[in-house]
Amino acid sequence: MPDVTFYRDAALPFLEGKYCTADDLAYHRHFHEEYSVGLIDAGHTNAWCDGEQIQVEAGKMISFPPMMLHACHPEPDVEWRYKMLFVRPDWLHKLEPGELNRLHIPFLLGGGKNEACRKRFNHTVGMLAAGGTPLETETALIELVQALVAPNEDDLGHASSPGVQEHKYVKRIKDYLQANFTGQVTLEQLEQEAGISRFHLIRLFKKGSHLPPHAYQNLLRINHAKIQLAKQRPIVDIAAETGYYDQSHFTKAFSKIVGTTPRQYAMSI
Repeated sequence: MPDVTFYRDAALPFLEGKYCTADDLAYHRHFHEEYSVGLIDAGHTNAWCDGEQIQVEAGKMISFPPMMLHACHPEPDVEWRYKMLFVRPDWLHKLEPGELNRLHIPFLLGGGKNEACRKRFNHTVGMLAAGGTPLETETALIELVQALVAPNEDDLGHASSPGVQEHKYVKRIKDYLQANFTGQVTLEQLEQEAGISRFHLIRLFKKGSHLPPHAYQNLLRINHAKIQLAKQRPIVDIAAETGYYDQSHFTKAFSKIVGTTPRQYAMSI
């Protein structure tokens, strides 16, 4: 019997994740109304994509545009594990037309690009499954889509220095995050504040600050928490005040940045 789990976030209605483990599950010809991208974790499958047969092995990614007829027939008696992301077209339409067209074909990725996209895919699914903030999860999804549409893997990590106009947008985003770092900021809010698309926003902000917006927000939270810990305030109050959903989440985030727990930090002052 297959074990299938779905992941959703009410704040991200355009996105759904799926994780499946099975050894006897085949999908007959069907289509999705969403853009679908998947990763085979174990086993391999014979995929039928709009009349074309494609072999998809473990570690490989495959995608289907909305409404494309396809089917999957994994090898029998072999453990088959895979993950999927389903993205609604209305969200994808925020992409530039040329980028969207490159998504609208079924394809397999090879070499370094498959590896780069696989890492981003797993990060996006991980954020969605673990209950990451909407800002974290949507940022991960945007970075995945940008990797998918990049002409080759060499384009993923190299960018020129930002210009004057780009600095203006980065400053707007930083100012907004500094004023609202304790809240559940979304990319939609940052998009409205900066006046540019969220896809362009992520590119510019990472180029100008070397961090995605959610990581910058987290640093603002941690720095504020350090000041409050120095005042010997209760840790549980500081965790809530700085926007973490519980003390455990706060402690984990704090330790990654400071190298010690909030309690140890407070005791050393």
